[in-house]
Amino acid sequence: MEYWVVWLIIVVLLGIIEVSTVNLVSIWFIASGIVSLFVSLITDSFLLQFGIFVVLGIILMLMTRSTLVKKLSQNKEKMNLERIIGMNGIVTEEIKKNAVGEVKVDGKLWSAIAEKRIKKDEEVKVLSIDGVKLVVEKIVQEQEPKEEKTPKKTATKKTSSTTKKSSGPKKATSAKKTPKNSKKVSE
Repeated sequence: MEYWVVWLIIVVLLGIIEVSTVNLVSIWFIASGIVSLFVSLITDSFLLQFGIFVVLGIILMLMTRSTLVKKLSQNKEKMNLERIIGMNGIVTEEIKKNAVGEVKVDGKLWSAIAEKRIKKDEEVKVLSIDGVKLVVEKIVQEQEPKEEKTPKKTATKKTSSTTKKSSGPKKATSAKKTPKNSKKVSE
């Protein structure tokens, strides 16, 4: 049997292995096997052919594997579970301490657990995933300032609209000017 036939069989077998695993296991040795096949047509030294096969396969693997793995992993989208970590949701069924409740996150209902009791309709943040349940916590920091700001804005608007209607601020403004002017006059 001639050596080029051996290399052809090796390349085909490595190709079958690569297709069945899809993990970039033998792609570099397929390329080096093809090079060794062409070298076998020029020389009969199997030792030289085998050396080229091994050395070229290792060099190709070291030079290109990390680049290919990065490019292939960039195309993967986050799965539903990974995507919702860090998102906010609304409790649809009360969550008792370490008991299962239900939350709505990203338009979907999920079973959820928490370390503290969380009432229905309260906002929560997804911390992690435990099996098929979300681990959540109540959002306290973001809700309280919003509630405090809303009354202040409303009160400010009422005050400013009240002051515009009344002549009180105009008198206060003129009263402020008068003492300054009177001081200047008296000096």
